[in-house]
Amino acid sequence: MKVNHRLGAALSCAGALLALSSLSACSSDDTGKKTDAWAKGVCDQTAAQTKKINDANTALTKVDSGGRPADVQSADAAAFQQIADAYKALSGIFSKAGAAPGDGGDQFQQKAVSSFTTLSAQYAGLKKQVDALDTTDQNKFASGLQGVSDSFKQTSTDGEQALSALRQGDQGKALAKQPGCQSVSGSASPTSS
Repeated sequence: MKVNHRLGAALSCAGALLALSSLSACSSDDTGKKTDAWAKGVCDQTAAQTKKINDANTALTKVDSGGRPADVQSADAAAFQQIADAYKALSGIFSKAGAAPGDGGDQFQQKAVSSFTTLSAQYAGLKKQVDALDTTDQNKFASGLQGVSDSFKQTSTDGEQALSALRQGDQGKALAKQPGCQSVSGSASPTSS
C-alpha cells in the first residue's frame, strides 16, 4: 500500500503564532501605547519561533508520499518535535513578558501561556505517535499514519481555536500589528491512503 502523505500545511495552525495578521487596531491613549510597546517586545522575540514552525510545516509538505516508511517517520517526527519546541518557547516568551497592559491583560497572558503549552504537548504527542509506527510493514504503517493524520487534524482544530481566542481584545489587536507576530502559509489537509 502506498502512503500518500502530506502531514503538512495546516500545521502552523493557520499561520503559527498568530494568523493575527488579519486584524488591526488603532489606539491613541496611553494604555494603547503601552499595549503596543508590550506587543512589540513579545513579537520581536516570537518571529524566530514562528519561522521554526513554518519551516517544519514546509518540511512536512515535502515528505515523499511514496517514500520509505522509515524516512517518512523520521521526517515527521523531526518536524513535530521542532513544532513542539517552538510552541514551548512561545509559551516561555509570553510568560516572561508579563501581563499585557490594559483590561484583562493578566487573563490574556495566562491564556497565551496555556494555549502554547497545550499546543507544545499536543505536537510532542504527535511525535510519540509517529515514533511508535511500525515501519516494517507498509500496510500497518499506512494504517498507523492515518491515525496520526486524524490526531493531527484534531490538533490543528484545537490550535486554531486557541489562536482565535488570542486574536481578541486590545492585546490581540496590538499583536496583529507587529511584523514578528504576523505569519504566513496556507493550509493543506493531511491525508494518507
